[in-house]
Amino acid sequence: MNNAFQTPTEKRQALEAILLQHPGNTCTEQCQRLRVALSQFSVTTFELMRHLDLYDPRARVMQLRMAGDRIDTVWDVIVSEAGTKHRVGRYVLRPQAAEVSYGTH
Repeated sequence: MNNAFQTPTEKRQALEAILLQHPGNTCTEQCQRLRVALSQFSVTTFELMRHLDLYDPRARVMQLRMAGDRIDTVWDVIVSEAGTKHRVGRYVLRPQAAEVSYGTH
């Protein structure tokens, strides 16, 4: 079906490069891939499973949140290759607040 969700080519290539640069299947390695991807763009659970080899992206997102990363979830509706609509999470890394230094004058 033509309207099936497809990751744009440039983003897909970037995700594939991240997977090659950060191989492995441990939780730590998967979290590292996820953090690198989020530093570049938002990603859906769909993209993380298919292009970063994260079997359960939600668990990795939770681990990063517990480690202090500020990750928001927004909801998208995509159409799968089978033509079925699915509601999927899109993860967005919020920038860390700049530390403010208050010196005496």
